[in-house]
Amino acid sequence: MARRTDEKILTEVGTNEWQVVVFLLGSQYFAINVDKTREILRWPGVRDVPQTHPAMIGITTIRGEVIPLIDLRAYLDITPSVERDGSKLIVAEFNKMKLGFVVDAVDRIYRINSDELDASLTGTFLGENALYVIKREERNILLLDYERIVQVVNPGLSDQFKVEGKISPSLTSGLGDLDEYKILVAEDSPLIRKLIQDVLVSGGFHNFEVVGHGKAAWDRLVEDGDEFDILLTDIEMPKMDGLTLTRRVKEDERLSRIPVIVFSSVMAEDIKRKAQSIGADAQITKPEMQNLLGKVIELLGKTPKAARRLAS
Repeated sequence: MARRTDEKILTEVGTNEWQVVVFLLGSQYFAINVDKTREILRWPGVRDVPQTHPAMIGITTIRGEVIPLIDLRAYLDITPSVERDGSKLIVAEFNKMKLGFVVDAVDRIYRINSDELDASLTGTFLGENALYVIKREERNILLLDYERIVQVVNPGLSDQFKVEGKISPSLTSGLGDLDEYKILVAEDSPLIRKLIQDVLVSGGFHNFEVVGHGKAAWDRLVEDGDEFDILLTDIEMPKMDGLTLTRRVKEDERLSRIPVIVFSSVMAEDIKRKAQSIGADAQITKPEMQNLLGKVIELLGKTPKAARRLAS
């Protein structure tokens, strides 16, 4: 077996570079962010679980911990190139859960730049499961939307992404008119974008703008005539990742006052330290929607706009 940490390539914080594990399903290459992976194992065996999605092939036990197994070949309707006993298992951890993705083979780790993520075919020819194409060494490598895949396989997980009922108006009473606060959201996943919009509306916020990557967020922040009161950003995005976006905001004399919440499916301790080191005001793990909304209210309450209202 190989532990992911043995092979991880280190990158500096906020350089727009990260790493992906490249693997095979049939003859097609796919990728998953190194920060989502914990280890790569030989086939560990599986125990069936009845009445589940066809791609949810069962559970296994790894060092005393029971984890579900999702066969990505079954999910994507790809004919395996190896027998199940010859498969590899990528143990992943994100959204505060651990699970195993069953694949044909694991190729290598690539260091990539966010500029290499091509989203031009997303939602059309690539369908809803693939977010980006990475072109490397004459290969077209697909980066999948793993959060969406897991929710399709286990629909009950979607409940974790919801805020129960409307929040109490008393929690936002100190802010005054909530539509006076302008919120910018940078998130590449269509699924998570919709969930964030829903949670902001449930909190009484309607003056927000949502963009699909860090470069679009940066362009909006530096435009003349627009001022945002808070920034919510994912980490893993094309064109400019969330850590690079955060670093640029905090290094800019005009923008550094804007609170930044890093909201990511991966919040391991090293990622939290990276976010903190570049000035992020908060780091919250998906799917903590209730905590996200609470932190938005808290940080907006510390802005000059809120202070002026209280002083008047």
